[in-house]
Order: sequence, then C-alpha cells, then structure tokens
Amino acid sequence: MRTTWNGSISFGLVNIPVGLAPATAPSARQSDVQFKMLHRVCLQPIRQKRWCPVHEIDLSPDEIVRGWEVAKGQFVPIEDAELEALETFDTSRSIEIRRFVPGDQVDPIFYDRTYYLVPAATEAQRRPYALLVEALRETGVVGLGSFVLAGKEKLCLIRPKGYALALETLFLAEDVKGQEEIDEPVESTGVREEELALAKQIIAGLEGDFEPAELKSEYRARLRDLLAAKVEGRELGPVEPEAEVAPVVDLMEALKASVAATKTPAKKPAPKRAASSGTRRKKAAAG
Repeated sequence: MRTTWNGSISFGLVNIPVGLAPATAPSARQSDVQFKMLHRVCLQPIRQKRWCPVHEIDLSPDEIVRGWEVAKGQFVPIEDAELEALETFDTSRSIEIRRFVPGDQVDPIFYDRTYYLVPAATEAQRRPYALLVEALRETGVVGLGSFVLAGKEKLCLIRPKGYALALETLFLAEDVKGQEEIDEPVESTGVREEELALAKQIIAGLEGDFEPAELKSEYRARLRDLLAAKVEGRELGPVEPEAEVAPVVDLMEALKASVAATKTPAKKPAPKRAASSGTRRKKAAAG
C-alpha cells in the first residue's frame, strides 16, 4: 500500500513505526469524472484570468496577495510568509497519543478524513503494531492525539479496524455545529405508542446486514454510459421519469401502508457451514 507520510505512533515510551495511506477519495462526490470548461465553438479549454477591475489589467501571480475582509469592501493584506510562520514545522514525524477514551463516546460527526496506518515491513517492527491493535480491540478505547501533515497540525483519532489501525483526522470542536435547534422541538413532540409500534415493524421489515458493495451511484453509472455513447457517436434514449407518489396526509395510514409494503416473502437463507479459523479471521479483518 502506497504511503504519503511516514513516521511513528508514540505514547508513553512506546514508538511504533507506521506509514499513512489515504483510505478514501478526497471527498464524497457524485462522479469520479473531472470536466474542463471549453469554448463551445472550438472546444478548447478556456483560461481563467486574474483580472483587476480597478486598473483593468491582467495580473501575474507575484502581483496577487491574500486579503481578509474586515468590513464591506475593506481588506487587510496577509502575506504567505506570515501564514507560514504560524504553521508548525515539526521534524519529529510522530503521531502523539495523549489520551485513550471509550470509542463510543466520540461522535462520527467529528471525523474528517480516514487514513490507514501501515505497519513496518519487518516482523519485529510489526509486533508493537499488532499489540496496539489487540489492546484497543479488547478495551474498546481509541487514541486521541495530534501530528503534523504538510506543515499543518492535525488532531486525530486512532482506532482498530479489523486487524489494521485507522487514523481519523478530526474537526475542531468550534467547527462542529450544534443541534439544539433540532433537539428541543423534537423532544417536546409527542409520539403515540401505536405509531411507534408500526414504525418498529417497518424497520424490522427492512432490516439487514451492511453490504459495502451496495454503495453504488446510479448517477455515476449513467454518466459513464453517457460518456461512452459520446465517444462512440451513439445517442442515448430519454430517461423515463419515475411516477410521482401522492403524499399521504394521515400518519397512521402512511405507516400501515409502509408495513404492508415491507411484508414481502423473503427467501430462506441457505444453512450456514461452520467457518474455519482462517475464515473467521478474514471476516474479522474485514470489519
């Protein structure tokens, strides 16, 4: 696995050599296709100009400075060197764990981006990595700490993921919005027992195991079909719009209709065979 950063995990007097490898794409998006803006006439990429409306001239990169708007139309210039002076230039390349906390106390809303922590190549160096994985798994805790990535401080959480360690960069507390505006009115709204029972029936009828392979984008598939057709000179047929369902005003009627819709005969699962120890280990590692 290709790593983008190499260093170590440190807590107490323990140092575990690791590499950092992105576990996901930079952000969730509808498509993995990147478009360029073209001139419709000649189909050539257009240029984005850096234009000053006061002097009516194009600007070169060395004529541009960052600015912070302190009032409407009033800016304070900020030089790149001033920002760089605020960054942490740490040469230790260490992920310092400062505290271990119960994993279920950390709301996933604080997660920013996920990385895999890749162990060292030699067995002797992998042993402390494996020890930390097992200790976190058995105690149910995660490590909170920080490290420096590309000159910027990152708060992070280290958790076990199967037999690997995953690192989550974290949002700051001040960057996570509160939910009091939602909690207060919902908490004061009454729920009837019969409605709750029907809602539980709907959930039971739709319950199943999480299958990552089912996380697919219909838009992405249609976009790929469109691009393939464009290259091949084909015309795609029109997409049939889905029939609109009339809204049900009465909540009980909507719940009853939903329960009826989920009561479809399910196929009986095939009898499970006893899994070998190796199979059980692979399943655990996948989690």
